[in-house]
Amino acid sequence: MSDKDYGHADVADPGASGRGSAHADTDGVRDRLGARTIVLVGMMGCGKSSVGRLLAARLKLPFVDADTEIELAANLTIQEIFARHGEPYFRAGEHRVIARLLGQGPQVLATGGGAFMNPETRKLIAESGISVWLKADFETLFERVSRRANRPLLQTPDPAGVLKRLMALRDPVYAQADVAVDSRNVPHEQVVSDVVSALDAHMRKNDDE
Repeated sequence: MSDKDYGHADVADPGASGRGSAHADTDGVRDRLGARTIVLVGMMGCGKSSVGRLLAARLKLPFVDADTEIELAANLTIQEIFARHGEPYFRAGEHRVIARLLGQGPQVLATGGGAFMNPETRKLIAESGISVWLKADFETLFERVSRRANRPLLQTPDPAGVLKRLMALRDPVYAQADVAVDSRNVPHEQVVSDVVSALDAHMRKNDDE
């Protein structure tokens, strides 16, 4: 399935990223950003937190992890919130926290895998930020998430099956992000360079329109 089949997100070409990244205008990206937030979206294990921290450092911006902020607000871990109150309760709190954080830009914000599925949250992100989908294939994601046992949605007898179903449901929605970048098994710094290049191209394109 091609990137076009998923939607309209501008997808960075990994083959060209080495060339484009060297010319990406980091200062220009930061300046054009204004008060907006760069919002990283995508499946669990796609690298939103790791890439987000490095991206924020490169752009000299604060980094915020929405899941961490949710845990601080609830004084519970994500696992505990799911166990005690269920997913709908968690999603409602997630929306409120992200709405608050979006007003604190400019910054880089890593969101949980399900956050972008909320239409109201997507609307707020579109109004106050630039969304970046970190894409990864199933094999990459499953290898990464299998290293950790703190994924509430994967606490089932068939985590691989659950992950495949989540990807089928979520990928077409993630494709509504402003840009998409392949998150693959290369150094995180390379993915960060790809993100900067994709943001630079997206912003320049919008400047020309």
